[in-house]
Amino acid sequence: MRMIIWGAALLGLLASGQANAQSANVDQIIERFENANQWRDHVMVVAHRAGWKQNGQIRRAENSIAALNHSIASGIEMVEVDVQKTKDGELVVLHDSWLDRTTSCKGRLVERDLAGLASCRLVIEGTGKTTAESVPTLRMMLQAAKGRIMVNIDNKLGIDALPEIAALARELGVERQIVLKQNLWSAEKASEMSDVMVEIGEGIHFMPIIADDAVTDIGFLENVGKSFSANAVELINWRKDGEGMTAPGGQFFNARARAIAARGEWHLWVNTFSIVNMRGGMLSGGRGDELAVLASVPEESWGFWAEQGVTMIQTDEPEAAINWLSANGYRVPYEVAPMDTANIN
Repeated sequence: MRMIIWGAALLGLLASGQANAQSANVDQIIERFENANQWRDHVMVVAHRAGWKQNGQIRRAENSIAALNHSIASGIEMVEVDVQKTKDGELVVLHDSWLDRTTSCKGRLVERDLAGLASCRLVIEGTGKTTAESVPTLRMMLQAAKGRIMVNIDNKLGIDALPEIAALARELGVERQIVLKQNLWSAEKASEMSDVMVEIGEGIHFMPIIADDAVTDIGFLENVGKSFSANAVELINWRKDGEGMTAPGGQFFNARARAIAARGEWHLWVNTFSIVNMRGGMLSGGRGDELAVLASVPEESWGFWAEQGVTMIQTDEPEAAINWLSANGYRVPYEVAPMDTANIN
């Protein structure tokens, strides 16, 4: 990974732009995502909300193209973004249904059309800093990501919006770069999603989300993985009241779960990012980013999950995660094509 970052920086000096180094590797990133069994010794890193935090502090506007570009320059393999709709039905990248927290405007998003949203500037939460960037449309975000990085789409709308999102990705030629997902907790929900997948069509990555507070039968995990030919399954290990850090990893991160993932050839995905006003590691059995960064024991967070067989980590600390995982043998460097220096002078 250091090779990728170095190559990006050097290309920037040559006026080619940092993104070129990452764009040369996007097919390799997709290949690793689609072939989990060949890359069990490599942990992929996903930047939550496009990569807004660093060292426990908010450094960039969440869900911004600036954050996306920073993640690309840092060698991150995938960003997660949140999708909502304006009053006139435009898909935009925004986490909340209200504008107050993340923009310079107030009120509900659905009360503004796209033209009325144009004056709203993204803010860096908690700093008082207003950026020059407006709320990006999903079209803008996917265009910025095209050929450069994978995008995990957290759909804040109903399940019926997924075909529209997929259609936009196809129109832009980025369908292999995106990952759609949906929380599935019963056979009925899985059946509903199967019907939607028929409408979505082939060629789009779909990732089930399965949480251990709703699913207790590990057989459901295997059935869902098979039904959707998943490349990854996002698994939630809730930190229950009164619990400290999980010791075994929970029902989805044991030897049987790893065997199921290997048979299905999909990635075990864990979320180490925090939830506002909740204890650290609420989605990852207490072993979250706070433990890795603030407590300075990354081996008890990212290292623990890597040892449990996790091959994808979604985090608010993607740069620190990539650096630590690389330094401790949990990542396999990407091949970087030799630079053609013939025309430098």
